[in-house]
Amino acid sequence: MPDPSPNPDEAMTLRFDGRVAIVTGAGTGIGRIYALQLAERGAKVVVNDLGGSVIGQGGSSQAADSVVAEIRAAGGEALANYDSVATAEGAERIVAAAVQHFGRLDVLINNAGNLKMARLGEAAVHDVDAQVGVHLMGSLYCCRAALPAMQRHGYGRIVLTSSGSGLVGFAEQAAYGAAKTGMVGLMNCISREYGEQGIFTNTIVPTATTRMSQGLLWPKMEKFLRPELVAPAVLFLASEGCTSNSGMFAVAGGHVAKLEVHKAPGVQFDPNQAVTPEMVAMRFDTVCDMSGATEFRGTQAAMEKMLTEMGVM
Repeated sequence: MPDPSPNPDEAMTLRFDGRVAIVTGAGTGIGRIYALQLAERGAKVVVNDLGGSVIGQGGSSQAADSVVAEIRAAGGEALANYDSVATAEGAERIVAAAVQHFGRLDVLINNAGNLKMARLGEAAVHDVDAQVGVHLMGSLYCCRAALPAMQRHGYGRIVLTSSGSGLVGFAEQAAYGAAKTGMVGLMNCISREYGEQGIFTNTIVPTATTRMSQGLLWPKMEKFLRPELVAPAVLFLASEGCTSNSGMFAVAGGHVAKLEVHKAPGVQFDPNQAVTPEMVAMRFDTVCDMSGATEFRGTQAAMEKMLTEMGVM
């Protein structure tokens, strides 16, 4: 059953008055919606978009300018930026534009992307580099540039964008999927580095009908996967009211759910004795038995418990 909507009089209203947000890839699709809704709720928004095609070719100021015009026409404040996230210099210029024009930076939504479908053994190296450059390095570079600006005010919200193409797998998307899965590692590390300073980082795994997903979604599902249904979760994660840090969330068609990596109990061999491939083979069914699985929070802590129970430690 659909979850009933809360009474508007009882629900909190999320506002971004006084906050400055950067949205990369904000000229079209989901990014455009993020930018418009942030501005509608009071944020000053840097609308970053290189203006290229889905496969990352070309460039134009039209996409970013159009969104800025929409925001300003509605009474909001916005600034267009056309730099590429795929270089450290481009990312630094994006952040500098926010700080120089609006005086600070509070929110970074890493949304810029490209996609070139190909089986990995047949993919051109420049296409692989372009996808890893935008999705993985672009997000890393933007975070790297944004974090010092957020530290100055002891506050920040960062939203990264992963994909089921990497977490589950999708044929002809190896470079894209690998880069998108890198968001999880990036989040896990910077959330530990900066969480105590009031800078929280979370990752979404969205599914929506956009120009990048054309021909890839199940036809019977497309009508439910409007990009407008992804934005509410992202705006919450970008808000002061969100205290989640290092969370990963599936977001699609009005469905929002936390995702976690889990570890089976597995088999603990005595590390003081020889362990052979044959021993692993004989116990492999137990190795793969996910009954009793728990959230994976690191190998050493789990191993310490098992070795203690074995009497080895």
